[in-house]
Amino acid sequence: MDRLSAFLSENMGIELWMASLVAIALITIVANQLAQVLLRHALKATSQTATVWDDALLRSANRPVLAAMWVIGAGFMARVLQGQAEDKFIEEALAVRDVALIACFAWFLIRFIGRVGKNVIAQRKARGEDFDLTTIDALGKLARLVTVIVAVLMAAQTLGFQITGLLALGGVGGIAVGFAAKDLLANFFGGLTIYLDRPFSVGEWIRSPDKSIEGTVEYISWRHTRIRAFNKNPIYVPNSVFTTIVVENPSRMSHRRIKETIGLRYDDFAVVAPVVADIKSMLQEHPGIDTTQTLIVNFNQFGASSLDLMIYTFTKTRVWVEYHEVKQDVLLKIGEIIARHGAEIAFPTQTLHLQSDTATGTARP
Repeated sequence: MDRLSAFLSENMGIELWMASLVAIALITIVANQLAQVLLRHALKATSQTATVWDDALLRSANRPVLAAMWVIGAGFMARVLQGQAEDKFIEEALAVRDVALIACFAWFLIRFIGRVGKNVIAQRKARGEDFDLTTIDALGKLARLVTVIVAVLMAAQTLGFQITGLLALGGVGGIAVGFAAKDLLANFFGGLTIYLDRPFSVGEWIRSPDKSIEGTVEYISWRHTRIRAFNKNPIYVPNSVFTTIVVENPSRMSHRRIKETIGLRYDDFAVVAPVVADIKSMLQEHPGIDTTQTLIVNFNQFGASSLDLMIYTFTKTRVWVEYHEVKQDVLLKIGEIIARHGAEIAFPTQTLHLQSDTATGTARP
């Protein structure tokens, strides 16, 4: 090494350590270019496979691997520079190198988790299979959170911090933070409850009789849930609210119900029974009505100004627009049946009877 140093110094005018730095930089550049070529060819090969893991692995490893190679090269450069410096900094430099490598690995895992989630969703959509977007999103967020926490703890230990003391300090500080951020923690555990119990998922229509909340779920985070109301306004609901209110999920209903009260005139009492029978027959033969469910058509009561008929049945469809089309057709057919029997639908009326007074010849009520 002494002869090589003397040769470089006398003939080329450069020091051995300078040449070493240049050589390390060139090797790192060549290794980076070679790694890019290998990853590119491997990615072309894995794009032909059906599995979601290999493609996600290579796409996620591209940038972190290249960054890690530069970090390793910088570590070797630090060793070379240490020989020319009076102060000992190699231990600190190597610690920084290890922290950077931990960050690169965590970066790779975070990218890999996200890529796997996207690939799974794309694959299920392409196959036309049902999948729970909320569960996939929740597992991805949880995995990323665990990755960040583990990476921070490993970096702290690498830099010389005592993990046990840090955990103990975190436990004591956690109590104070818990009191200061109880609403934030309540929202976090509310979001955890949503992910575990799954009372609703992204894309479903929900409403609450306790609060003015109704719309389609767009996004569920650890702090809040974003709901798009039917007037297209976004509603941001803290997750803790869902632990204290009743939530209806109409998207998971099995059928939609038609429940109507139709009144006939008192003058049409003679045709009430045949009208009821014809309406029931019509519903039993209607293609949009599910006859396996409860179907009721009855003369229900003597109303204030009408003879009330109760119609209670369920449609086969759950789609809102289709349901109203079926309901409209049912109501029109009911109107035709009533008209066919010579009856009429009643409306609120009052009849005033006048009684003649034979003594005075005047009428009085």
